[in-house]
Amino acid sequence: MPERSSRKGQGPKRGTGGRPSRPERIRPRSKALARRRREADRRAALDAPPPKSAAEKHGEELAAMAMELWETIRREGGFASTHAASLYRDAKLSPGAKARVHEDLHAMLRLGRTIEYAFQDSNAPHSGPGFALARLWAARILTKRGTIAQATELLPAVDWKRVFDVGLRIAAEADPVRRFALSHSLPDAFAEALMDAYGDEAGALAAAFDGKAPLTLRANALKATRETVLGELGAAGLRAKATEFSPWGVRLPEGSDPYATAAFKEGRIEVQDEASQLVAELVAAAPGSLVIDACAGAGGKTLALGAWMKNKGVLVAADRHGTRLDELKRRARRAGLFCHRAVKADLLGTWPKELEELRGKAARVLVDAPCTGTGALRRNPEARLRLDGDELARLPEEQFRIARAAAALVKPNGRLIYATCSVLPAENERVAERLLADAELGLTVVPIAEILGGARAKKISDPSGRYLKLLPHRHGTDGFFAAVLRRKA
Repeated sequence: MPERSSRKGQGPKRGTGGRPSRPERIRPRSKALARRRREADRRAALDAPPPKSAAEKHGEELAAMAMELWETIRREGGFASTHAASLYRDAKLSPGAKARVHEDLHAMLRLGRTIEYAFQDSNAPHSGPGFALARLWAARILTKRGTIAQATELLPAVDWKRVFDVGLRIAAEADPVRRFALSHSLPDAFAEALMDAYGDEAGALAAAFDGKAPLTLRANALKATRETVLGELGAAGLRAKATEFSPWGVRLPEGSDPYATAAFKEGRIEVQDEASQLVAELVAAAPGSLVIDACAGAGGKTLALGAWMKNKGVLVAADRHGTRLDELKRRARRAGLFCHRAVKADLLGTWPKELEELRGKAARVLVDAPCTGTGALRRNPEARLRLDGDELARLPEEQFRIARAAAALVKPNGRLIYATCSVLPAENERVAERLLADAELGLTVVPIAEILGGARAKKISDPSGRYLKLLPHRHGTDGFFAAVLRRKA
C-alpha cells in the first residue's frame, strides 16, 4: 500500500467539490447580525474606562512608592527619612514628586492609630492585598486630600463613610485618655504622659505634632555670615528670613530645595532645626578647648560646635554607630571642619583608648541622649509606632546612666550639657535633677541666662529659668530640652 503523503506545504485543504474551505473567522450571515455585533462593540467601548493620562499614571506610581515605604517602616523600623532618601535616589524623583510621596507617607504614619480605629470591626482589609491601599485612602480622606467617591472606586467593599465620620465615634469615647489619644493618633501611654505634664496645654502641643516642621538652616560661620547666606539664597529665588532665637538660623518657605543651591553644595549652609542650633550654642565651646560630643550621631551638632570653636582646638565626636560617624566625615569635608576626630564608642560599654585617655580633661561634654524623639514628631511621625509604655519607662534610666558616664570626661569647672529632643519631663528635668542630686558627680546648674543673656533666655527657658525648654506650639521649633551642669573644682 502506498504511503500517505503529508499535506505540509501542499496548499490549502480542499472541501467538498474541490473548493477551498472557508477561513477560520465565521462571517455574519446577515446585515442584521453585523449591526448587532457593531452595537455590542460600541456598548463595550462606552463601558470601558477611559485610558489614563500620563499624570494619572505618575500619580499612581507615587502613591505606590508611599505605600511601599509605609510597609517597609512597619516591617523593619528605622527612620522614614532614611528609607525615603534611598528610594528617592533610586527613582530620581523631582522635588515636587518627593513632596507628594512625603505627604502621603507622613499622613499614613501620623494617623495610623486613628485609621485602625476607623477600620475596627469593619470589612476593610486587615492584611494582604488592599491593606496598604486602604490605609492610604483613609489618610487622604482624613486630611481632605481625597474623597469617598475616589476611594470607593478603588475599594468598593470598604465603608468609607465610617472613616469620614470617625471623629464622631472618638468624641463619644468615655475614657478621657483614650479619647485624647485617638483624637491625636497617639499611643495611650504617651497621651497620658502629655496630659499629666501639660494639663490644659496638652491639646495644643499634640495638635502641633500634626503640623509640618519648618525648613531651617544654619549658616556655617566657618565659611559665611548669616547676612551673606540670606543674600545668596534670596538671589537664588528663595525667600529666606532670619530665625527669631538662633543667631545663625535661616528659615525657608515650605517646598524650598536648599540641597540644590551652591550655598549647600559648597558648605555655607547646613539643614538644622533652630532648637538644635540653640543646644549647640549653650555648649559655649571656646576656640582652642577640648570639646566632646558624646552622642554625636551623624554630626549635626558637631558641625555647629566646630563653627563656634572657629576650627581651633580638639573636637571629639563619639557614637556607638560607626556608620553615623562615616556620614559626619562626609559632612565635615563639605563644611570645611578639620578640628574634629571621630571615635566609635559606647559610653555604657568598655571605652576605647582614644576616649579613655580624655577622662577628666574636657572643658565641655555634650550628651544629646537617645530619647523618644517626641519633640520631633512632626519630622519623624514613625516614632509614634515606638511610644509604648515600656519605652517611656526604659529610656529615662538609660539616659541617666549615659549622662553619668559622660560626666567622667568633664574636667573640674568644666561643663556637662545634657539634652534631648523630647517634650517629656521624665526624660528631661527629672534626669537633670537626678544628676544634680548625685553627690559623686559634684554638679551644679548654670542658668541659661548666663550664656544666652536674660532677654533671650526668658523666652526659651522652663519656668524656673534654669533650663532650655522649647516646644513646637510655643516656639515653632522642634521640642528640645537642655541643662548646663558645671562640675565643681
